[in-house]
Amino acid sequence: MSYQLKKHLQKETPRWLVLLIDLYITLNTFLLTFWVLRWMNIAPETDFGKVITHQLPQVLIFALISFILTSSFKGIVRHTGFKDMMNVLKATILYTIMISLFSWMIYEIKTEPAFRIGKTVIVVHFLFNTIALSFLRILYKNLYNYYVTGNRYKRKVMIYGAGDSGVITYKALTADDKSKVTVMGFLDDNKKKVGKKINGIPVYNSNKISKEFIEKHNITEIVISIQNLPGAQLREIVDQFADYSVTLKIVPAVSNWLKGDLTAQQIKDIKIEDLLGRKPIKLDNEEIRNEISGKVVMVTGAAGSIGSEISRQIMNYPHKKLIMVDQAETALFNLQQTTRKFYNDSCEFVMGDVRNPERVEVMMRHYQPDIIFHAAAYKHVPLMEDNPYEAVMTNVKGTKTIADLAVKYGVEKFVMVSTDKAVNPTNVMGATKRVAELYVTQLNAKSNTKFVVTRFGNVLGSNGSVIPTFKRQIEEGGPLTVTHPDINRYFMTIPEACQLVLEAGAMGKGGEVFVFDMGESVKIFDLAKKVIQLSGLKYPEDIDIKITGLRPGEKIYEELLVDNETAIKTHHPKIMIAKVYQSVQGFEQKVMDLVFTEPTENAMEANLILVSKMKELVPEYQPSNSIYTSISNSFDFQNPK
Repeated sequence: MSYQLKKHLQKETPRWLVLLIDLYITLNTFLLTFWVLRWMNIAPETDFGKVITHQLPQVLIFALISFILTSSFKGIVRHTGFKDMMNVLKATILYTIMISLFSWMIYEIKTEPAFRIGKTVIVVHFLFNTIALSFLRILYKNLYNYYVTGNRYKRKVMIYGAGDSGVITYKALTADDKSKVTVMGFLDDNKKKVGKKINGIPVYNSNKISKEFIEKHNITEIVISIQNLPGAQLREIVDQFADYSVTLKIVPAVSNWLKGDLTAQQIKDIKIEDLLGRKPIKLDNEEIRNEISGKVVMVTGAAGSIGSEISRQIMNYPHKKLIMVDQAETALFNLQQTTRKFYNDSCEFVMGDVRNPERVEVMMRHYQPDIIFHAAAYKHVPLMEDNPYEAVMTNVKGTKTIADLAVKYGVEKFVMVSTDKAVNPTNVMGATKRVAELYVTQLNAKSNTKFVVTRFGNVLGSNGSVIPTFKRQIEEGGPLTVTHPDINRYFMTIPEACQLVLEAGAMGKGGEVFVFDMGESVKIFDLAKKVIQLSGLKYPEDIDIKITGLRPGEKIYEELLVDNETAIKTHHPKIMIAKVYQSVQGFEQKVMDLVFTEPTENAMEANLILVSKMKELVPEYQPSNSIYTSISNSFDFQNPK
């Protein structure tokens, strides 16, 4: 029976059949009206035979005309919505008006009384017929949802927030047949709403929802639908359901709704970025616009996480030309494809390596850039610890090459993207970035090019960063690996970091090292637990966390200022200027010695030479948990053995 019903419901009902069924219902509700009123002793004394012969044809004709005029039968019944119900109401109102006018005409011309339908019958029939036509459409829709779309097997969801946003979320979920969701209730801490119903769905006290309640009702998802929710409150909600086997999702801000309407597809899983609780950055777009307008802008490392986002954001400003340079072919191709709809002939994607002076000079001479955003760099600490030569060649020589040529070709402004690992560095990567910072800063003092450095911490979601690594480990079944239980880091989203790079670049007058407000540091162990929870899993039952020990050159804590640096506030609350002091004698010559160090057959000896030279340039460089640790105290810098 169930199979046969499902088979019939799957077929789309022909429009002519819907029209016939509507007419059949209308005739039957008319007869039902007559019988009910006769039973109540308020019906006209018309013979039942004459009702059939004299009045039913009227009902049939006027109902047919009203249904055709209003097209009430043309809607897809299994997808009946508000508009379809309004068409039914229009049809029954039109029918009632027409049959009332006809009965009045019969009365006026004093013809056969049996043709006249009484006022009471007309009014009651209008009510019965409207209810019947509407009810049967809703019944058919629910049967279709239950037997065909698998409503019995839909995910059971609760909506956190019983305000306007929650109601809109409910409508978006229930209106989408593909979402396969059954809303079991609303959650809210407003006592005035608790205990009431919205569209027949109960509102529960969010503070009294227990693990037993979730399991009893088989709740699999909780959709958080509160606009302008502070990060701290979102974290509280996430923590509240930390031990529950539910997936948490969130409704985007109204400004991100497509054409002002929310769809079920826009409701996404909560991301770690959502839990940072950082307020949106207010940019001085006019200042950035004035800085970039009509200029030729070059971005190195354009295919990387930071470089690609800087490029995307620059595309929104009226630049003269945007030159995106990278040596990674596939990554640059992907950037070209993903930004195709945003750029025009003013954008060029150029293969080039900043370590190659000849190639860089060709690009500089050809494009004559006004502004350079230098984001090309090697950034992975453990890998660079094993390959210091490559780190020096890219992070130091590459920066020196393009900075020197920027001076030669009269570039107006050079903005270098640096890292908090350059502060009191304990690893090769951080030391190379610190040398690069110092080089462009001192270069600013003797050139017309304005050199600016931007320094910030980790960015969430960048290539090879902790979040993608955790997600991959979860997909592999775990465990998640954390190097130390107390290790913590500062985090920013990629768009946020790049917005601040553009802002700092625009306000820079030359010689500044801009430091970004990274908010509060985050313990990586806690971050790992959050990622497990947001994946709908439990720690440690489903996924465990393994402590692997600090990697070579890795710090437990990161810093944003070197010991002898001080921070000066700017007009932007999230941007400060670090006062950099340069005290190394013969700095430029030592940088030359570093970048022109030739590799030797003995790889370890070559690495020690490079690291020792960096130690001379960056005295605060203290290799930690590394094979280079001995350099800090006992290695002979001049004659390594």
